[in-house]
Amino acid sequence: MTIPEYLSGEEMNRPQELAYGVLREPATPTFEHQMIVGALFRRLDQHVRRFRLGRVVLSPMDVILDFERALVVQPDLLFVSTEREAICRDRIWGAPDLTIEVLSQRNQRHDRIVKAAWYRQYGVCEYWLVDLSARQVEVRELMTEAAGARVFEGRRLVRSRVLPRLRLKVADLFAG
Repeated sequence: MTIPEYLSGEEMNRPQELAYGVLREPATPTFEHQMIVGALFRRLDQHVRRFRLGRVVLSPMDVILDFERALVVQPDLLFVSTEREAICRDRIWGAPDLTIEVLSQRNQRHDRIVKAAWYRQYGVCEYWLVDLSARQVEVRELMTEAAGARVFEGRRLVRSRVLPRLRLKVADLFAG
């Protein structure tokens, strides 16, 4: 399937992605997954609006990483900085500054390995993986020489190079 074919389909709220021309339809998220996505959105959106940093967007939102190779993803949440808002049109046309995936048993391998590689290849600066079972947030810096992961849990504050003034305790995400 090409991107024009993908984009000409009917608008829907069901998760879909296009992986190098192959349509992928992951299972619908669980209740806990959506509660965490909602909590993260509220916290990030409040912070980003307060400091006029850009845009935070909830899934489903198509992110066109590679038009020619037909690669479209739908991260659970994404952030695009004010300086790069030109990529926000009817879809996101390029790599966001930050992408966030909330893991479930069904998608862990895909999100940890496959999507992480795509995000690194196409220029996402930072990638967060929220692990529901471990109650942790893993922050991966993708565009630095020493690209590594930092894991935050409990009362620790998540530290982000993309959103350096953010004060987000991991425990607060799971308190609802």
